[in-house]
Amino acid sequence: MTRSLLAAMALCSSIGFASAADDERCKVTDPTGTPLNVRESPNGKIVGTLPNGSTVAIVAEKNAANGKPWAKVVDYATRKPLGWVFREFVFCF
Repeated sequence: MTRSLLAAMALCSSIGFASAADDERCKVTDPTGTPLNVRESPNGKIVGTLPNGSTVAIVAEKNAANGKPWAKVVDYATRKPLGWVFREFVFCF
């Protein structure tokens, strides 16, 4: 069992799996022109805001109970956790 696990881990690292935070830069692009709300959970309590143009990385994604997409983001440069934002207002490149 241990050999199988090690082989699987070696295969994954050789393929180059990486999270969005490792290599994909994203920008806040809220079409309303107002700062994007940052929440403690998808559709949860507002804990802050991000202005349009802020650079973030997505570390997790989840659909809320209503089916709307959310993304857990960190600051792209510092990797400081920020919170959850509405996924459709974040463009990654």
